Amino acid sequence: MSSLPEESSVLQEGGPRSGEEAVAGEQEVVRDEFSDARVSHATEMEFGDDDVGDAGELEGHNSKVLEYLQDAREEITDNTAVPSFQGYKKIQHDGKEEEELPGNSAQVSSPVVQPSEDGLSAQESLTSSPANSAYASRLSPFQSPSPSLRPFDRRFQSRLNPGQASPVPASPTFFNYHTRNSSITSQIEDLNGNCDDISTPWDAVRWTKLKKITNQIFSEAGRRSFGSPTCISVSANIVLGTSKGIILVFDYHQNLKSIIGPGTKALECGSITALAVSADNTTIAGGHSQGNIFTWELAKPARPFLAIPPIATSILEARKVDGHVEGVSVLHLGFLGIRHTALVSADGKGMAFSHLATRGFGSIGRIVKTTRILGRYPFDIPASGRPRKPSSVLAFSPLPLGNAVQSTDSMGLVAILTPFLLVVISTTPVAQTQHKASRPKEVASDQALSGSLAWFPAVKMKENSSDSTAKPKSCRAKLAYTWSNVLTVLELNTIDPDPTEDQNRPPTLQFRAKSRWECDEAIVAVQWISRQILGVLTATQRLIILEEPTLRPTEIFDLMPKQILHNKLFAYQLMPLVGTLDDEASSHRGIADAFYNSFKTYKGRMFLLCRYEVYVGALSNWVDRLVAMMEVGDFIGAIRLATAYYVGEADKLTVGLPEETHLRHPLVEEKLLEMMAASLRYAFGKASVAPRSEVLGKDQLHELATVCFVSCLCMDNIDFLFDEVYEHYENGDQDGIFLELLEPYILDGRITSIPPTVVKRLITHFTEMEQEGRLEEMLCHMDTHTLDIDQVTTLCKQHNLYDALIYVWNRALGDYITPMVDLLSLLRPIYQPQGFQNGQSNDAVNALKIFPYLSYTLTSRVYPTGEPLPEADAITAKAAIYYFLFLGRTIVWPRQGGRPFLTKPESSHEESFPYLRLILHFDAPSFLSALNEAFEDPFLNGPADQTVNDGEKREVTEEQMFARSVNRQYIITILLEVMNSKDFPTQDTIYLNMFIARNLPKFPQFIILSGTALNSVLVGLCNYPGDDIADDCQLSVEYLLSVYRLPDVDEMVELFMKAKFYRVLKSIFRAEKQYAKLFQAYLNDEGAPDAVFSCIEECLHPRSGISHKQSEEFLKVVVENARKLIDISITLSARYINAYAPSLHETMLDSIDDRKEDQFIYLRTILEPSLSEDGEDGENRKTETAVDMKRPDLMSSSPSLVELYVRLMCKYDPGNVPDFVGRLQSGDLRLEEVLPAMEESSVVDATVRLMAREGLVKEAMERLIKHLQSLEAGLLGILQAQVEGSSLEKEDDTGVDAGLSDILASLKKYTQVGIWLCQGQKLIRDSGKGKGINKNGKGKEREPTLTKEELLWLDFIDTIVQIAKSCTSTATPQVEVANVVGDENSATSNLPPSISPKTANILLSLRKLVQDAFTALLMATTTTPISSTTIDLTSSSPQTSFLHILRAFLARASLSHPSLSDLRSVLAGIFDAYTYEHQLLHLANKLLEKDRFVNVDEVVKLRSAGWRPMGQACEACGRRAWGPGAAGGIYAAWERRRDAENIRKGGDSAAATRERDEQGGAKGKQPVRVSSLPVLSTAGSSKPAGDASLVKKASATASGSGNGRGGGSGSAGELVVFVCKHVYHRGCLEKLQGNPAGDAQVPPTPRTQGGQPSSGTPQLPSAQQTQFRCVTCEKNEDGV
Repeated sequence: MSSLPEESSVLQEGGPRSGEEAVAGEQEVVRDEFSDARVSHATEMEFGDDDVGDAGELEGHNSKVLEYLQDAREEITDNTAVPSFQGYKKIQHDGKEEEELPGNSAQVSSPVVQPSEDGLSAQESLTSSPANSAYASRLSPFQSPSPSLRPFDRRFQSRLNPGQASPVPASPTFFNYHTRNSSITSQIEDLNGNCDDISTPWDAVRWTKLKKITNQIFSEAGRRSFGSPTCISVSANIVLGTSKGIILVFDYHQNLKSIIGPGTKALECGSITALAVSADNTTIAGGHSQGNIFTWELAKPARPFLAIPPIATSILEARKVDGHVEGVSVLHLGFLGIRHTALVSADGKGMAFSHLATRGFGSIGRIVKTTRILGRYPFDIPASGRPRKPSSVLAFSPLPLGNAVQSTDSMGLVAILTPFLLVVISTTPVAQTQHKASRPKEVASDQALSGSLAWFPAVKMKENSSDSTAKPKSCRAKLAYTWSNVLTVLELNTIDPDPTEDQNRPPTLQFRAKSRWECDEAIVAVQWISRQILGVLTATQRLIILEEPTLRPTEIFDLMPKQILHNKLFAYQLMPLVGTLDDEASSHRGIADAFYNSFKTYKGRMFLLCRYEVYVGALSNWVDRLVAMMEVGDFIGAIRLATAYYVGEADKLTVGLPEETHLRHPLVEEKLLEMMAASLRYAFGKASVAPRSEVLGKDQLHELATVCFVSCLCMDNIDFLFDEVYEHYENGDQDGIFLELLEPYILDGRITSIPPTVVKRLITHFTEMEQEGRLEEMLCHMDTHTLDIDQVTTLCKQHNLYDALIYVWNRALGDYITPMVDLLSLLRPIYQPQGFQNGQSNDAVNALKIFPYLSYTLTSRVYPTGEPLPEADAITAKAAIYYFLFLGRTIVWPRQGGRPFLTKPESSHEESFPYLRLILHFDAPSFLSALNEAFEDPFLNGPADQTVNDGEKREVTEEQMFARSVNRQYIITILLEVMNSKDFPTQDTIYLNMFIARNLPKFPQFIILSGTALNSVLVGLCNYPGDDIADDCQLSVEYLLSVYRLPDVDEMVELFMKAKFYRVLKSIFRAEKQYAKLFQAYLNDEGAPDAVFSCIEECLHPRSGISHKQSEEFLKVVVENARKLIDISITLSARYINAYAPSLHETMLDSIDDRKEDQFIYLRTILEPSLSEDGEDGENRKTETAVDMKRPDLMSSSPSLVELYVRLMCKYDPGNVPDFVGRLQSGDLRLEEVLPAMEESSVVDATVRLMAREGLVKEAMERLIKHLQSLEAGLLGILQAQVEGSSLEKEDDTGVDAGLSDILASLKKYTQVGIWLCQGQKLIRDSGKGKGINKNGKGKEREPTLTKEELLWLDFIDTIVQIAKSCTSTATPQVEVANVVGDENSATSNLPPSISPKTANILLSLRKLVQDAFTALLMATTTTPISSTTIDLTSSSPQTSFLHILRAFLARASLSHPSLSDLRSVLAGIFDAYTYEHQLLHLANKLLEKDRFVNVDEVVKLRSAGWRPMGQACEACGRRAWGPGAAGGIYAAWERRRDAENIRKGGDSAAATRERDEQGGAKGKQPVRVSSLPVLSTAGSSKPAGDASLVKKASATASGSGNGRGGGSGSAGELVVFVCKHVYHRGCLEKLQGNPAGDAQVPPTPRTQGGQPSSGTPQLPSAQQTQFRCVTCEKNEDGV
């Protein structure tokens, strides 16, 4: 390797270059000697440049690649050892869908053809497989078309539609172009995989360990002599600083050039913590851990050039000059411009300085002037009195010089990054801040605190060789800086002063945020690798390569195995910031280590100082990667990657390719063609000395052909594809792979021109595979000028490829008649006078293509692709077709040397229009359908639309001359003449009638027919041959009647009725206003039966305009067809009759008198429409109250209908009777009409409700009691049977269980009915003395005087209790009632074993009924009136009295049961229920009170929580505002008050508490916990920042003297604390804000010894009444 250039020379930037980059400090573009050498992994002594950017460098490797490939082939053939080359590296896909690469002319992809199992593609022509033909069902002339055919409503479609997707799925073209996943040899598990010392050749960064340097400094002898490395700096030399204060200088041959420091004072100043090299690489500066700075000339390393000592701590306060503090490490260092005597530095305490040495001789004669540009000395007391936040300089860098002169070169710009601020300062002529930026909001609070920055200077880019006159461009300086996980790039714009102004004035600098990127972890170092490439190092030692300006990550490497050297330089200084909120309300979880001294870049190379090694890395350029992949045999992956480079989808900047397409394409195309040629030669053994047969497998050859297709299409180089690629595959007998890959590209239209030799082989190949359908599709997408017409047409006829045959004749020769002749020739052998024979043959199926061919051609489309025909070709094609069909005689074809084309070869006589007749006899519906499409084309409008208006003169052919006489009228006339009833059956002529009827309304100006002809068409349409086309015929009649008026309506009406054309009849009757017949037509129309109801609405609507006579006739028809109308829909009939003819309800019901259930549905629809909405079966009904439902008028106007409905409801829906009866009003029903039916159906609840509404309350109660007694009898029978035979214990006796459940449910239901009856009735009480008195037979009064209401309750409760008692006695004859009917717990626990669980459940249900009754009675009798709050039970109130009823109940019970012991348990159970409810309410109240207390307690705690002030001093006056030692005795007063409160509560005093907290410490030495001081507590924390949260009066009696800025009074008064944590004396704050409330402010109120304010003294206004703003936050402090 050549020796390095001199130190004064500048190295050419290595690594990737885009062709226009220049490097900082570069004065001219020179070729680096490193550029001719590659990085060698075998050498241990040297390393070189990795740049192979020139296009010509690949040629030197071609021979090497071919030799390598040949050697690999021989290894595989010999099978003597494990081959180093596996022949083909299969691409590993990760499952992602890959995007197609946009090429020059079309998108490219590599579809893979997958033939079906039967040898035919999925897109075969229907005619290629007769069994699958869709036309087979239409061949017989005597078979009517399917009703779904609708021949005049469809359009013919070809199977070859250009809008359809390719018949075979397309496979992806590339996989991620080139990542490390491109092949097996380069695949890694993930981006964080392990890195070896020797990188793989195609890695984006290739690392080389500097072994010689490593051995010298990391050896035991090196550590003993020099110490451990601490930092690195790279320029023309590699400079290392050590822990012993020594600086080691190595050249690029890794030779130790100089050892700086031994024998000087530098060894006494601690380790090297910062390094800097001057712009001319002649001077080195070193910063030491003790604060010293020394500069050394490389030519004279024996003694320092400059020595800048720190300031001793002892003289710091009395200092006269600035400088670093002794013992504080110098962390950052840099030279300004090209000067050796101008430096800038920064230390770990957050201070930065500029050092400028005067001219002199040696270090003794020079005087260094140091100026502080950032930070404050540790012992400086801030003027505001608040504590200073800890800070440090995280990153620091002066702006380096570029190769273009800039006005900023003399300003000495320095970028400084602290934990809170980015500052750019100009140091010359005076220190001045040029830019400031705060920390971005995007910084994640969960990331460690870190910072880094790097400049890229303004450089002049290379000139464009194609334009020598263009002015060279230059890029502006850029600054990349990071805070934690956010990277920002600033662009520096310089605005020079106006020429008219002072030229000595410095320029104006503008910094613009260019881009921003967020990482997923903290960034610890950032460096510019080149002008548009950034290297970012993260806290987990991941190296991320970013492209600027998009900041898109292109490569990610895990450098953790290399163990990069890092130190905890900022952890101690910035540790107080961890976990605490700063001014931006954000915090960090830790402080990241410093990596900036271990990661450097220079001239495109990256240098890493690791714990045990030193590494250099360079970005591999695109040629390196391609050659590396070719060398290991992954030539397919190399071609893929090169194609990605060509189209610009891969990373261009990272690999050194230009962004401009016109510059990139020539570079890559040449290499891509060379790689494909070399790969093909290897794949087919051409590179071997002794040619062999195929080396690679078919899959590998398929993949190789795929990438070649993609590459050639991207480069738009089809010649190489067919000349080179196809030639190799053909010579290797693998042309089938190439041809199958060719298919999808032809179908997609990306390849249209194919050489004839390839076309010939293509036809042969697919014919041998019996894939004629796929071949046909390809032929229809080719450029016909490249085809051999004779060969193609012959082959298409041979294999029935008529789609391709038609396409070739039309597009290649412009012949549109020959396809017609060929297709009709298929019909001649099977045509017979009585019809076509063997209609399912292949010939007949293929002949069906004539109809889509006619449809496409006559509508100006290319068959079969569907593309639009050019106007001139379209006119020629249509003229030829019409000439062939409607000439009326046979023609000679071909014209030159042809003979007449006869439809009947055995007969010499031809009828007129022979070809038209042949087609009509074959399939008239399809021909008329195609002709229906042709009628829409303007060609038939006349000669004006049959010429091309392009200004060119064209020769008029015979066909075009004839076509000028062809129009729609002419065609219809010919068709009427040809398709007569004599020659064609009705099955065919019916379609002609439909054709005429459809087109006459559309083209009335072009078609004129006589009335006789139109009448004949109508008659023919009415006499259709089959019901399957009846709807089509009716639709055609409707079309025709839109333009034709019937001469004899009555006659045609009978014909339409016979044909069942009800839509036509409706139109006629509506037009003639024959509404009765219109209704009859609707009624008879079975196709739309529900439409009859719309007819009723139309005719009977009040605004219909129908006359009275017409209305009567209409209603008469409705009555006559009432039953039929109901059969259509009961609900719709009821709704429409009720809406428009309610007088017909009885008639409608009479018509279905034998269908009672239908009557019920009908009545429900009109009386309860809400219940009939969910269906006629009554399921899923909606329950609706009287309030929700609108009352139908029929309930009052037609009581007979309501009564009938109730009777029917009792039978079909008894459960709904009570709800319906409850919605009725008094008088809507006659009781004698409905009560029998209701009683018969046992609808007792409805009966009771109805009788109560009529005032028969007593009778209703008697009816209810009677029913309850009947239920009691049933229950007693079951219980008796249980006692006697234990039938309830039989598990399989489901009938008994169901009966019990029904009876118990009925008892519960009717108990509620009784309660409703007793509660809901307000009876008129009699004032007579004897009324309401119940006497026995002897006339003695046995019951107290009761009202009728009370008697009602008494009878009801007595009945319920009797039922419970009798059933209990029957079920438990051996047990006392007291032991059975108790509370719920005792009733189950005291039961004897002989009582079954089922019996116990029955008894509990009965007990529940009694409890419900008494509960309802209690609620009814103890309801408090609104106007009073108490009830006097002993007064003579007219209210129902519970005690009266209870006394009467007990009196009645004593007569029937002399012993009251039976009633004891019943009453106990009643009152237990009341107690249980009381306990539930009490428990609920306790739960609510507890929850309410918790919520209130939380609110109190939140209101009492305080904000912690930032300091103890008032922000205004600077005096201590609170805590120990505060002026005015504030703290002491607060302690006295707290002591008084604690003593009052029985606790300790504040002094005792403080002594216990201090644990023996001296008073005032321990910091006070602010959160424990009520004086600073706040009412809430939801106020906006800057608002006063609380004004708390600390002490009214505290006073003292003070001389602060806050005012003259020594009284502390009140304190104001803001959410921003600033604290003020209230008096100080009012003075600062102009004392808005000062006029209203009065002295504090003196208080007595007990704490009460004395009289006559006004008080201060509260803080809530006075709004304050924080004065400190309103100031705009710059922090510098």
